[in-house]
Amino acid sequence: MIDVLVAGGGPAGLAAAIRAASAGLEAVVVEPRAAPVDKACGEGIMPGGVAALRGLGVRVEGRELRGIRYTDGHRSAEAAFRGGPGAGVRRTDLHDALHERAAALGVRVVPAKVHGVRQDERSVTAAGLTARWLIAADGLHSPLRRTLGLDRPAPGPGRYGLRRHYPVAPWTDHVEVHWSRYGEAYVTPVGDRLVGVAVLSRDRRPYDRHLAAFPALVARLAGTTGATPVRGAGPLRQRALDRRAGRVLLVGDAAGYVDALTGEGIALAAATATAAVDCLTAGRPEDYPRRWARVTRRHRWLTAALLGAAGHPSSARLIVAAAHRAPAVFRTAVHALQ
Repeated sequence: MIDVLVAGGGPAGLAAAIRAASAGLEAVVVEPRAAPVDKACGEGIMPGGVAALRGLGVRVEGRELRGIRYTDGHRSAEAAFRGGPGAGVRRTDLHDALHERAAALGVRVVPAKVHGVRQDERSVTAAGLTARWLIAADGLHSPLRRTLGLDRPAPGPGRYGLRRHYPVAPWTDHVEVHWSRYGEAYVTPVGDRLVGVAVLSRDRRPYDRHLAAFPALVARLAGTTGATPVRGAGPLRQRALDRRAGRVLLVGDAAGYVDALTGEGIALAAATATAAVDCLTAGRPEDYPRRWARVTRRHRWLTAALLGAAGHPSSARLIVAAAHRAPAVFRTAVHALQ
């Protein structure tokens, strides 16, 4: 019997499969799409995410990121990462690296989709495969989370993300966050002549209209056209009633998500996948919901606090001003996200 069946072959699912295979377990990933898969991702991996990938034996090539810079077009504040650089990496390159590492460890990928789950006291069956445990890593709008009755409505208006790349040389080695009353634009260097620009907002408008709210950024990109299509995702806020249902454990975005505002998606995917597999190898699956809460707590609190401020136009205008006037406080906040 398969030890661990993983539903979803994105970063969280592949991280879980890599961790399981490294622990001597047979891991099989069920994923209908061929790698690599591109998605609406900011593509900035924080230092904690780089370290987590390294711990899984995954090395990614990309642009070194030295810190975070906030700007509203007039004032700015920046803070260097304290624990080593982050990395600006195309989502497709990251997916390839994870896929290659999983394959090297003997992880099998089955081209199929999980539509339902049957389980008893000793096994779980999905996509025609039977395993001792199933890890649900099927993304932000996880069908398995809904199937298992774990979906929990998220209050308030949703936030949405749009991303496009531009063929220009990066002008900074920081993730540059542009703020306006309508949302934020995240500029991430991902190549020698390629930057990604992701916009997060509660307003559902075309990408170019969102970009127009950031005139300083528009000036930087003047004379260029998008190098890739616009990709979107949302609503970003997702909640789950629990992170375990019998022999099924939810990891990554499927286990719940606050917002992409702090750029910790890869770090959280690796951390929750590692926690789930470690609980299984220890014979303590019942510990996973508490482990999940512990490894995600700091991110959830900090992101919720910043999101609360960003959600009000009057407060959003003050964020850059406060960071500019109190650089030590801003540095402390950035260091807390590493």
